[in-house]
Amino acid sequence: MERGHGAADRRPRLERRIAGGRRPRQILRRQLDRLAALGYTAQVGTELEFIVFKDTYEQAWDAGYKGLTPANQYNIDYSVLGTGRIEPLLRRIRNEMQAAGLTVESAKGECNPGQHEIVFRYDEALVTCDQHAVYKTGAKEIAAQEGVSITFMAKYNEREGNSCHIHLSLADADGTNAMAGDGPGGMSDVMRHFLAGQLAALRDFSLLYAPNINSYKRFQPGSFAPTAVAWGYDNRTCALRVVGHGRSMRFENRLPGGDVNPHLAVAGLVAAGLYGIEHKLELPEACAGNAYAAEYEHVPTTLREAAELWENSPIAKAAFGDDVVAHYRNMARVELKAFDAAVTDWELRRSFERL
Repeated sequence: MERGHGAADRRPRLERRIAGGRRPRQILRRQLDRLAALGYTAQVGTELEFIVFKDTYEQAWDAGYKGLTPANQYNIDYSVLGTGRIEPLLRRIRNEMQAAGLTVESAKGECNPGQHEIVFRYDEALVTCDQHAVYKTGAKEIAAQEGVSITFMAKYNEREGNSCHIHLSLADADGTNAMAGDGPGGMSDVMRHFLAGQLAALRDFSLLYAPNINSYKRFQPGSFAPTAVAWGYDNRTCALRVVGHGRSMRFENRLPGGDVNPHLAVAGLVAAGLYGIEHKLELPEACAGNAYAAEYEHVPTTLREAAELWENSPIAKAAFGDDVVAHYRNMARVELKAFDAAVTDWELRRSFERL
């Protein structure tokens, strides 16, 4: 089977045609085809975080997903001991993903109690996104079988959220990294235009990177999640971080959380980069300090704001078409309508007795 062509492509042709233009995988493939027309392929890696709880999914449901017991009691960022506490679960996830054809590159603890990250091989964009989907579903199934639960939601509590930073580079026809060059910072003109396109479309495409109401709870000043539409060299306070040099030159988009759809997010990255290349956009100066404290445009703070930017974006309409823009705007509208009608725990605590 051709690489990147999974089970979805073996469905009957008629089934593939149904709403095919709006399916995330097809949206990504169209953007990759546009990129290929210029002689490039996209290489991508995702860094998906999750939190493990000792409660089963059924117990979590009965508790209203509150007051759950995390698998670790403290910050285990880079802690060997902390990951060892739940190594049987993590080992099974790693081994079964390896058996499914994914190549595990690293695994580590994170800051929020019970938070972990498993990273897989950097690969062609469609392969990475397909494997991301297999891993996310498989990890939850394995957790259920082990009598625990895990969540990939962007912001479970007031502490560190679950991120899904996405790394991307371009390769030309002979496999050379097209982003490396002899320009400032070791970047090629192609990379500078591609990165400038990311900045130009970042706010408009936030719906693709942060698709849910909860997604926007991550974007807090001074957190590990970005608030500024800025880029920098290995600067984790920026939304866009340039890392590596030579063959490893790439950039990282730090907006997406663990709830992201990888196919839509990478489609957004490619479309934004193509916009920068096609319009030969100039890259502004890098942010060398704390982007949280600097005067930059702010990423959207709510799903409603992101949906409005998406709906009115000429960049989105040109890249994806009116039908796709309307479809995902409606998706956000349905989510917002349901949320606006819900009575939250915050309202009960705030209002039950005192008002």
